[in-house]
Amino acid sequence: MYRAPIDDIRFALEEIAVMDGLKATGAFPELSSDLTAAILEEAGKFSGDVLAPLNRSGDLEGCTLADGKVTTPEGIKEAYAKFVEGGWQGLQFPAEVGGMGLPRVLGAAVMETLQSANMAFSLGPMLTFGAIEALIAKGSDEQKAMYLPKLMTGEWSASMQLTEPQAGSDVGALRTKAEPNGDGSWSITGQKIYITWGEHDCAENIIHAVLARTPDGPPGTKGISLFLIPKFLVNADGSLGERNGIHAIGLEHKLGIHGSPTCVMEMAGAKGWLIGEEFGGMAAMFIMMNAARLAVGVQGVGIAERAYQQALAYARDRKQGRAPGVESEPPHAIIHHPDVRQMLTTMKAKIEAARAICYNCAVSADEAEFEPEAEDRAYSRRREELLTPIAKAWATDVGVEVASLGIQIHGGMGFIEETGAAQHYRDARIAPIYEGTNGIQAMDLIGRKLAMDGGAPMRELLDDIRQTVEDCATSSNPELSKLAKRLGPAADALEAAAKWATAARRDRADILAGATAFLKLAGDVTGGWLLCVGAVSAQRRLKNAEGDPAFAEGKILLARHFAETVLSTAPAALAGIQAGASLLADEAALGG
Repeated sequence: MYRAPIDDIRFALEEIAVMDGLKATGAFPELSSDLTAAILEEAGKFSGDVLAPLNRSGDLEGCTLADGKVTTPEGIKEAYAKFVEGGWQGLQFPAEVGGMGLPRVLGAAVMETLQSANMAFSLGPMLTFGAIEALIAKGSDEQKAMYLPKLMTGEWSASMQLTEPQAGSDVGALRTKAEPNGDGSWSITGQKIYITWGEHDCAENIIHAVLARTPDGPPGTKGISLFLIPKFLVNADGSLGERNGIHAIGLEHKLGIHGSPTCVMEMAGAKGWLIGEEFGGMAAMFIMMNAARLAVGVQGVGIAERAYQQALAYARDRKQGRAPGVESEPPHAIIHHPDVRQMLTTMKAKIEAARAICYNCAVSADEAEFEPEAEDRAYSRRREELLTPIAKAWATDVGVEVASLGIQIHGGMGFIEETGAAQHYRDARIAPIYEGTNGIQAMDLIGRKLAMDGGAPMRELLDDIRQTVEDCATSSNPELSKLAKRLGPAADALEAAAKWATAARRDRADILAGATAFLKLAGDVTGGWLLCVGAVSAQRRLKNAEGDPAFAEGKILLARHFAETVLSTAPAALAGIQAGASLLADEAALGG
């Protein structure tokens, strides 16, 4: 059973990410609190009533491949048709290209509900989002006219094809080749692996975005171009033509997301067209990748929320032992045991911190595109760039941690597949790996994002954090002043770590050895800061007697729990970040 946490999502959107501020840009004249509520309610119904019941059955049945055709689990094709009917695919795209013209942060919130309900299903729309972004930014007018309308409705889906057996994260090592046909099209030959929703039976056409190498191009990433290869060629009138030379030749056997077809794709003279300029593949790819990285971060939030809801329901139902302070006769529901409550509170607090990071990143992306003033756009772009690796990596690590805690709360029953708790953990485990491993996100953060614009992004973030420290310290609520005493030193630790990493003549190996620990610290502090922002807003609600006081008090309690259990450890993280490469075992020491 899954029910979208509409109140929590709206609080994160409206009080922490301040989505309503986007109205001032003039880009979203239809945006309102009532519209947000209506969209989230409908998305919640679709996710809870249509997708969630298929999550377990899809995991058990999996996908099958026969004669080059992939069959998805029972009910998925019908659910996809309802997804298309609801118009969900185009929600966050401009009206002039067929979208609903709403902010991408609202699209992220809707996607969270899909990912919670059925992570395997949600991967299909998620990959289509990235292809739409690339076409809007880099596609020709002809390509936009031919492909965007059906992609926007979801009638056609898309895949992103980068990885090859010898070229995983090292994209520059790919070998797929493209030869010009002489008529503006190209003939592409090669093989790709790990292609999510590369072939399926839900959409009538699949538009593949494929990286390939053209003749006489320079080696490495500079010689790579991006091509559009439709499963079925499209006639001038928009109707489907002959089958193209791109096929699924295998399905990966995976730890989780069994309901999602992850394909080995082979191209044998497939007909395709350049997206953007020749040798501009990396720039076009990063448009898709940045969209995917934020979406995967939201995926971490979604799977964590699903695991939490199941663990909470089990803890209320499962009776065992005598819990302190409970007057009724034992056995008592395990939710009354302090250790279980500790786990549940940690799960809830980290989910809300991860949600806030992702939504703030999405709002920054909206502002970076639509703010009227160039200076404001640049500021928001810096914030988006800084938060993207944190959103992807920290939130997906939270997804794995929360799913693992969900199994722990179930006890032995969590290790048994029948309860479904294990599926959430298996599904969650891919998210720290794909769309750039979390180690790559950490290297990007510490090696590139900290140095951007002379270090401005981190300075600006720390300024905002310290403003919240002041807001908490001067609050009439003593609980908020306690938050300030944890958030202030945590911000100091993050600043010290950033200064260490960007010091002149610092050895690169030492910096990269501390990259993952640095990203964790950055996520801990940013997540804690945003929970404190929420606590300040909750206190305002209490003071003004707005809404449910128990809900507001709960936000303050979660911020306090995070502050005492996570922010309190931030100063101690410095030693691990600064330990350096000399403490890493060499090959001989690793043995074997």
